[in-house]
Amino acid sequence: MIWYYLMPVIFILGILGIAFEEQIKVNKTATALLTCVLLWAILLINTDIASGTEGFKEYLEHAKLMTGEHDVSDYLSFKLNEHLGDVAGTLFFVLCSMVLVSTIDSYGGFKSVASIVATTNKRYLLWRVALASFLFSAFLDNLAASIVIIAVLRKLVPDTTDRMKYACMCIIACNAGGSWSPIGDVTTLLLWNNGRITPYYQIFHLIIPALVSLVVPTLLAHFFLFKKGAQLRKLPDVPEDELYDILPLRARVTVFLLGILSLMLVPIWQTFFDVPAFMGVIFGLVLVWIYTEFMFSAHKKRLREATTLRMTQQLNNADLTTIFYFLGILMSVAALIEGGQLAMASGKVSELIPSTGVLALIIGALSSMLDNVALVAAVLGMFPVDASGALSPFILNGSFWVFLAYCAVTGGSLLIIGSATGVTVMGLEKISFGYYLKRFSLLALAGYLAGALVYQLQSLIF
Repeated sequence: MIWYYLMPVIFILGILGIAFEEQIKVNKTATALLTCVLLWAILLINTDIASGTEGFKEYLEHAKLMTGEHDVSDYLSFKLNEHLGDVAGTLFFVLCSMVLVSTIDSYGGFKSVASIVATTNKRYLLWRVALASFLFSAFLDNLAASIVIIAVLRKLVPDTTDRMKYACMCIIACNAGGSWSPIGDVTTLLLWNNGRITPYYQIFHLIIPALVSLVVPTLLAHFFLFKKGAQLRKLPDVPEDELYDILPLRARVTVFLLGILSLMLVPIWQTFFDVPAFMGVIFGLVLVWIYTEFMFSAHKKRLREATTLRMTQQLNNADLTTIFYFLGILMSVAALIEGGQLAMASGKVSELIPSTGVLALIIGALSSMLDNVALVAAVLGMFPVDASGALSPFILNGSFWVFLAYCAVTGGSLLIIGSATGVTVMGLEKISFGYYLKRFSLLALAGYLAGALVYQLQSLIF
């Protein structure tokens, strides 16, 4: 049927449109949403596409037992709402974490980072920036961490040429840090929320490979980017922010601690109390909101001019473009799941690439050119959790899923357009595609392969 094969063609064209948004002059969010609407429209109008899928057959058996009614349209309406509910959990997590990070930054919570990182020695600064990026991306997420680090670099490194070097290394370090944390990247969040990996298993098995993927390129950059003893042209200056005189220090510290702890405790709530990830981060957001409301009530005159700090304003400043982008991508993949195209593709891929380790490496390399969220979401649809045996790479915490978490995130560093982190830094510092490709792609590749090798060696031991 032509409509059956047209759906994956539309999806691929959508992914290419996202990858080349600068060339076609259409924002990737608009492309993602259009792709989503087209795929679901085809599916809902041509209901015969889903009539032969395993999902519909299971639904059919259940409907016969419960009501005796069975209709493809009813099935697709039910699955549309089900997928939308699953996607909403991820979107609310991303939205609330964005607001928390924005609030911490507005209250000057990240100012201490500039003081800790500051040094006149270029090589020392390189390591401090890399380590700070690595840790912040794990506790916040790699996109938020990159924005914080770039803001710090603008205060410490006035020379544009030098700052571009540090910014490029920040991309590699942030993606490395995001790979070992369940909240470090949207792809790892997807793997966690979809029941492929558990937080502590991921941390335990990926922190060493991720650290290797950071150390190797940083060590190479240490020798090739900066000469021994090279100093910054100007002493680092860490100026006070505009609200320093009116914002109580206790408020800054409290907001910082509440925000960071809210994000760090999300895996704990989920593991021990079975609280969904998005509920945990919403709880943290509410705590910060209540605290700041009491603070404004207690210091009405002092904070009269600081209206931008109120949580209502922080919510208004949320990046809804990114949220709608993820909505479009994830719901597009959901349409291919219900259409049966991803199930068919999984069989073809397994025949073509029998090694799951090689498959994960290839997906990681592809994520440098295509959106890793879309790739991982598609893979989740292609390979459901396998409960057939403990040695299967597709079981919960199976070797494929854990390795995919590493590859999909760190692979985005191979090209500057390969991750949201890279694209963001590219825009902030006006870094060209060619500049990164010539000077940093090989460094990122060395780290990517070194970390992958360490993971494979580590898997033989544990």
